[in-house]
Amino acid sequence: MQRRQFVSLAPGAVVAAAAAPAFLRNAFAQEAGITGKTLTIGCSAALTGPLAGLGQDVKLGAESALAHINSRGGINGRTLQFNIVDDAYVPQRTTDNIKQILSQGNTFALLSCVGTPNNTAILPLIEEAGVPYVAPITGASSLRKGARNVFHVRASYTDEVRRLVQRLAGMGLKSIGVVYLDNGYGREMLEDATRSLAEQSLKPSVQAALATDGANLSQVLAQVAEARTAAVLLATAGTVSVELVRGLKKNAPGVLLAGVSVTLPSDSLKKLGDVGSGIAITMVVPDPNRAKSQVVRDYQSAMRANGKQDFTQGSLEAYVNMRVLAEGLERAGSDPTRAKLRSALAGIRNWDLGGFVVDYSGQAPYVGSRYVDLGVLGGSGRFLG
Repeated sequence: MQRRQFVSLAPGAVVAAAAAPAFLRNAFAQEAGITGKTLTIGCSAALTGPLAGLGQDVKLGAESALAHINSRGGINGRTLQFNIVDDAYVPQRTTDNIKQILSQGNTFALLSCVGTPNNTAILPLIEEAGVPYVAPITGASSLRKGARNVFHVRASYTDEVRRLVQRLAGMGLKSIGVVYLDNGYGREMLEDATRSLAEQSLKPSVQAALATDGANLSQVLAQVAEARTAAVLLATAGTVSVELVRGLKKNAPGVLLAGVSVTLPSDSLKKLGDVGSGIAITMVVPDPNRAKSQVVRDYQSAMRANGKQDFTQGSLEAYVNMRVLAEGLERAGSDPTRAKLRSALAGIRNWDLGGFVVDYSGQAPYVGSRYVDLGVLGGSGRFLG
């Protein structure tokens, strides 16, 4: 017989619960998404649209980790289930998805929703509902302000951009421009770039806002060409980056291009082919194609067991993220509650997955890793040795 867990509420909390929206009242009523045999994890991600490649990588990496965990008996006798729904990188769809997930009362925790504007839209809902949320796929520093239910894994975009600027400035380059996506993600990246350049006593040589659908690409390319900049930071993401890179390579030959971890997801790299050669990209997890560390070997093994041989940054990140959530669930014990999971995650200290360390400080904002490496793409879309 399924055992249900009820949370005791003080009288004032009962009134608040009754007045809350339906999707929050379910969270007050019981621990959702858990039975004696299963535990369900939810996610909203771009499985279609401009960031489809990244969303598909999240799905593949998380499911590969989950399949491996379940093959070994799950967590404390429960099989993990992963429910991922498409939002096409549209913030309103992400909000609608999360509202529906919470209203259905069948999700215990959330994992790796994709996108800065998307996560900006849903974090208030998550905080109000009290649902543990592990590893948003965003490095936006604006979203790391003390949320008690959110446990970031990846390093911030601020860390990534600073690393790129330091490398470019260290090469003696004084003329560094920025092309940024014209949304919340891109504008915050521009701020990060401007601050990092100021640390090197530099200013952006050009600032060009690229529409999320690439509609103004020709104008952006003209701006960059007119500026005659030596290097361009690509504060873009997904499929729009492909035509941008092609255009820059054609219209501004010789310009150095550098992007962050989400600039060119795996599908974008495949579309670029040899055109992507020479682009510098930051990595927030180790190189997924080099089995030098245990975490990469474990990831590759899990992917192969899931019938996949194509190793990518995005799927490795999602694999790591699922491992972090599973570790929290393991530490939460055989009778987990959302409160226990939050405490268990906050208590993770110097946990080494084998070349990738996660360490939460015990107090919000929870950021598990500051790992940032820098690679240069070869013609195959893989990082050069």
